[in-house]
Amino acid sequence: MGKRLIRFFNTTGPCNPEDHYMLPPEERLVGAQLHRYIRDELYWVLHAPRQTGKTTFLQSWMREINSGRFNGDDALACYVTVERCQGVDTPEKAMPAICKAIQEYAESAGLPVPELKTAESNSMLSDILRAWAALTAPKALIVLFDEVDVLQGDALISFLRQLRGGFADRDVGKFPISIALVGMRDLKDYITAAKGGIPVNPGSPFNVKADSAVLSNFQKADVTRLFAQRTEERGQRITEEALDYVYEQSRGQPWIVNSLFQRATMRVLDEESSETVTVEHIKEARQQMILARETHLDALAYRLEDPKIRSVMETLITGAADPLLADGEAFRVCLDLGLVAIERGTPVVANPMYREVIARHLTYSPQLAIPQPDWQWENPDGSLDMDSLLREFQKFWRRNSEIWEEKMHYTEAFPHLLLMAFLQRVLNGGGNIEREYAAGRGRLDLAVEYHDRWYIIEIKLVYSYDTPEAVRKEGLEQIRRYRDLIDPAAAAYLVIFDRRTPPRGGSPPPDKPGWAERLTWTVDGDVTVVGC
Repeated sequence: MGKRLIRFFNTTGPCNPEDHYMLPPEERLVGAQLHRYIRDELYWVLHAPRQTGKTTFLQSWMREINSGRFNGDDALACYVTVERCQGVDTPEKAMPAICKAIQEYAESAGLPVPELKTAESNSMLSDILRAWAALTAPKALIVLFDEVDVLQGDALISFLRQLRGGFADRDVGKFPISIALVGMRDLKDYITAAKGGIPVNPGSPFNVKADSAVLSNFQKADVTRLFAQRTEERGQRITEEALDYVYEQSRGQPWIVNSLFQRATMRVLDEESSETVTVEHIKEARQQMILARETHLDALAYRLEDPKIRSVMETLITGAADPLLADGEAFRVCLDLGLVAIERGTPVVANPMYREVIARHLTYSPQLAIPQPDWQWENPDGSLDMDSLLREFQKFWRRNSEIWEEKMHYTEAFPHLLLMAFLQRVLNGGGNIEREYAAGRGRLDLAVEYHDRWYIIEIKLVYSYDTPEAVRKEGLEQIRRYRDLIDPAAAAYLVIFDRRTPPRGGSPPPDKPGWAERLTWTVDGDVTVVGC
């Protein structure tokens, strides 16, 4: 099949330069020395979040090796995914499946297909790799194992031990000279998980890896270079403002970048259009992605119910300060998934797109349970009557919070989530909510845009170890700084939830005041303070 007349931005499966706009994925490798892995016959690990280009890189590198352009005509490489072993934790089931995958991928790549000569699961993999290396001689064999992170328990340990067992014999005709293990997590994390949380020691069971490399996100210049390919081929241009917005929303996450470009050029605009892509087109593409609940975004949202991930997300949403957060296993899992990042030393959600998806997922059910508003929430001029909206929320909070809180998994972030659900229910389709949250900030910032006007809301919590006066003072300083960043002319609202709880036994008197004292409404200069 010849080259396509029209390439496009790809979001499903690996990219290839014949069909898709793409950049060489090896440019984003950090900590890898590809030439050395072959020259010095080394085994290595590549880990990165899903949908960042790992498979695209592996298949590209395989083609490069097999063409002879990379290392001369003295090696053959084959890509093999072990994804079929998802959830399989016994060697007796996993090893035959992996060997079958080796045979199928060898055949599809036009390489010699090894025979399976033993039924012993503890030697099956090493035996087929030895047979395969003999068939490819006089060329050395290189194997690129993808999706290794799906292996679990004893199946993972057996897989690694059989590779380690052949490492000393690696040579042309004897055993693969280089093996890459690729997945979301570093190898030491696989082994620790497989051993029930026991940290790996230097001798067990795969101490032969040379490097652990990662695949980074796009830089801003990469985003520009990627769209420039379409400009060169189709003549369609994009504004600098639109490129900035793509990078801001994605932080360079490759799937998000490609998806924004694809929707903007194929759905927001007609595929044949040569109209310049503007920031408004990209914003419409972003909204479509979120509402469509695309597979990648939905898969990330699904993981939010995992207790480990929930603990991290609650800390970020509430802005709590946890000095041990980044040291925990839960945070490392979120890093590996690409859900979180560390920016200027602060744990944050990885990008604004994920922030929006996370917030919408966590508020989806409460939003549906909130009745359609039957009160006036627009001013006569079409602007948002935020005063009325927040006064109605105070009533809603009093009537429903104690009952609803018992049903929510995210207990610590419950006030934040319920207010966001309430706002989304009212504004759905007519307004936009920008969210800012990160560990250690002690707050959640919301910037509501409605009919080209901005309304700033900051959420703070009062706990038993706080004083309402101190929280109020801090919140006023914070919201004014945030408001000045968004729009100095915007109306500003500081919403304070009293989360103090009565001491056990009821004596001394409860810290938490009654509803009449908590539901307050005051104005401090240019900020309205709403008590809940």
